[in-house]
Amino acid sequence: MDLLIPSAQAVVGLVLVLIFAERLVRGVAGLAAGLGLSAFLLSVVFLGFDPENLAVGAAGAYEGASGLALGSIVGAAMVALALAFGITALIVPMRFERAPLAVLGVPVAAVLLLAALAWDGELTRSDGLVLLAGYAVTIGYLWWLSRHGIDIEADSEVAAEAEEAREAGAGRSAVLLLVSLAGVAVGGELLVLGSSDLIGRLGLSETVVGMTILALAVSIEELARELPAALKGRAEISYGNVAGSAVGFFLLNAGLIALLAPLEVDGPTRTFYLPFAIGTVVLVSALLWTRRVGRPAGAILVLLYAVFAVGGYVLFGAPATT
Repeated sequence: MDLLIPSAQAVVGLVLVLIFAERLVRGVAGLAAGLGLSAFLLSVVFLGFDPENLAVGAAGAYEGASGLALGSIVGAAMVALALAFGITALIVPMRFERAPLAVLGVPVAAVLLLAALAWDGELTRSDGLVLLAGYAVTIGYLWWLSRHGIDIEADSEVAAEAEEAREAGAGRSAVLLLVSLAGVAVGGELLVLGSSDLIGRLGLSETVVGMTILALAVSIEELARELPAALKGRAEISYGNVAGSAVGFFLLNAGLIALLAPLEVDGPTRTFYLPFAIGTVVLVSALLWTRRVGRPAGAILVLLYAVFAVGGYVLFGAPATT
């Protein structure tokens, strides 16, 4: 009975976050389309903007649950980079006509910037501003690349959402955006409060739960974004989600969360989780450079995620001090 209330609270919070996050993305897309932004920038919004994780991370930072907030950044990125992309490659081996280093280096630079700022044990508001500046520079750089024929294409879902958004208009989209923001904020708060209570009662490490259970719960839809595109023979869109997620998690979400409330970066994150994320990002970029991600590569990525999740639990499962 002691676990029933926090469990129900966490479940209700998760449901609210997932429901309103989808509407929030539609609101953002509608506002962008109504303001006449390009299809490429609209694609970047869809590929990189992940309100579920941002809501959970922001609530965690506000409540002082840094482990949960960091899990919404690093753990969620690992779901997209290793688990979802690995499963996609296991089911549908992917080939790429071109894989320019100018694009492949972007996720690597994003995770290295986050790791460098976090290495002193804290992500301050100043660090948050640096990360947001890095995000703005990255978007500008990708836009510049697109002007030179190196682009991220929108898939059919993005195109359909964009058309629907244009028909809805900027006004209705703005209202949807505000209502959805409130929904994900309430849901994120309930999810973090319920999870924190459960963590305390079960004697688990906040960081481990944030990096694995919570990150997986709010990020498993990454597989639903990557696999269908690969099944349609659009491997570049699958990787576009990977690159967009890396930039969105490591720069945009981390920057906004740190700006809201400084984050304590504990030892396990600095010495295990972040180095693991760096290695995974470098590996994915290296695989893409060969222009082929087959089933053996997919198996390696899934195994990496398993080591990330299980290894973290074995090493740091009990509550740890910084």
